[in-house]
Amino acid sequence: MPSNTQAARRSARAAGYVFPEHLREQAQALPAQPGVYTFHGREGGLPLYIGKSINLRTRVMDHLRTAEEAAMLRQSERISHLPMAGDLGAQLLEAAMVKEQRPLYNRLLRRLPRQFSLRLYRGEISVVNSSEVDLTSTPMLYGIYSSARAAREALRRVADENRLCYSLLGLERLPSGRPCFRSMLRQCAGACCGGETLAEHQQRLADALTLLEIAEWPYAGPVAIEERGEAMRQFHVVDGWFYHGSAKTLAAARRVRRSDPVFDRDAYRILRKGLSLGHWALHPL
Repeated sequence: MPSNTQAARRSARAAGYVFPEHLREQAQALPAQPGVYTFHGREGGLPLYIGKSINLRTRVMDHLRTAEEAAMLRQSERISHLPMAGDLGAQLLEAAMVKEQRPLYNRLLRRLPRQFSLRLYRGEISVVNSSEVDLTSTPMLYGIYSSARAAREALRRVADENRLCYSLLGLERLPSGRPCFRSMLRQCAGACCGGETLAEHQQRLADALTLLEIAEWPYAGPVAIEERGEAMRQFHVVDGWFYHGSAKTLAAARRVRRSDPVFDRDAYRILRKGLSLGHWALHPL
């Protein structure tokens, strides 16, 4: 349940709410189709908030009725939008725009200077970051985290859930030949003291990490993902888990400017399941 402090803050925000009549006409004029919308501030038109929806008009009207967003609504002067063929393109474009424009009221999709993963190599587990390895093509990488500490905490959870040894995972130091404290509590299966072999421990670790594994980019190069909606068709250009942009025709998609692909965990999250299940028509570029 929310704390008293959180409830007080919400009440304070709601107390200052007045329906933003200056935005009503703009919101009602938005199309009832998928896309990305931006609330622009009064000072220089800078983006205050960027969002996506499968129905732009309905979603933006919901914002206007939300008392907790009173401060953002008061600062907003206009609303712009970019229509998309469907939810896939809207998700990809929203994530890219938030990282590029850094709007004041967005929090979840800001660009991270480095991304961290767990790497299992020759039986040893380590934390690596995107400046050391190419996350789009390096095998045996598990999970995507915002910090080395978050990666280690994820490894600790894996160890707790599977009775793996902290000392063998590098999570704590232990003199050679001595059992770890968790083994005495039966929270470790005992690879540190002969309760199981190192090979058995390594296999159980590999099995436990499987659900976290980062899939390598499965294509030889860039592809255009075709998305058809009621109002339009688009081709989304993606390479190495990085979204480069969208076009209305396949010919135009081939002309979309592409930089060197950089692993983008938001695009990865959006695309991985659908690509693995063959949800979309693909066109190699």
